[in-house]
Amino acid sequence: MSQFAIGIDIGGTNTKFGVVDRNGHILVQDRMLTNEHETVQEFIEDLHKKLDPMIKDAGGTDKFVGIGMGAPNGNFYTGSIDYAPNLKWKGIIPLASMINERFGLPAKLTNDANAAAVGEMMYGCARGMKHFIVITLGTGVGSGIVIDGKIVLGHDGFAGELGHTIIRPGGRLHKGTGAKGSLEAYASATGVRETALELLTRYPEEESLLRNYSINELTSQTVYECAIKGDKIANEIFEFTGEILGEALANFVMFSSPEAIILFGGLTKAGDLIMNPTRQAMEANLIQVFKNKVKLLFSDLKEADAAILGASALVW
Repeated sequence: MSQFAIGIDIGGTNTKFGVVDRNGHILVQDRMLTNEHETVQEFIEDLHKKLDPMIKDAGGTDKFVGIGMGAPNGNFYTGSIDYAPNLKWKGIIPLASMINERFGLPAKLTNDANAAAVGEMMYGCARGMKHFIVITLGTGVGSGIVIDGKIVLGHDGFAGELGHTIIRPGGRLHKGTGAKGSLEAYASATGVRETALELLTRYPEEESLLRNYSINELTSQTVYECAIKGDKIANEIFEFTGEILGEALANFVMFSSPEAIILFGGLTKAGDLIMNPTRQAMEANLIQVFKNKVKLLFSDLKEADAAILGASALVW
């Protein structure tokens, strides 16, 4: 009887993976950079080098039920990554079949945020909930929508791309998609950096700790570090980001009336700096029937754990 599954979370920056047992315990895990591989074949080879010893230590492939993966623009129906804007590999990548061929195990693939939503539903703060949305705030903005206890996939497998909804028509260019004013262009770690560059240019006379960093050193993490030291521009960046995110969440609430929206991913490390303006803007933009009904929560799972667990659950 198969005792283990492999969960792989492919992000725009990092790929995290691990061996998971039937009780949702991650026995061993590791990570590697995603975009240092020019081709998907190189990526798979590197992944195999790292995972193969883990598989052997657990007793070999016979002990595994399969490999579950979450990836940007991952299509559950076809097992392919289709035109992911945050990855180097362009076009349609039949990743599930390629992984199946290399590892000799059944492989399933879904959107990375859908995998995180499954992880929250099975092991996190969405346990017992049948209506909720997970928003992942990382290199990009992903989303997993659960209605009546089921992930919303749509007719083609791509439902729930809330990060690409237009929240500022004619606004900031998203370099990956060509869209102007999408949520991802503002509320991702990449978007926070863009906002920092814009505000530093807009207020050239304003003193800021952010000016101590080179353009390459300026990240959402450095913005956070400056904000907690009381830097005015850094705090304004989070206020602006939260305002846009909250407006978008209000739209999402009025679409599906979830019990909760769960924020997940690197940007949530900013804590109240992002949560307070987001909650305020969400409530301010809801019509009365929806006000003060929807819980806005941070995921209580470790970022790597939720994605690995959710991905592994695809094959049980």
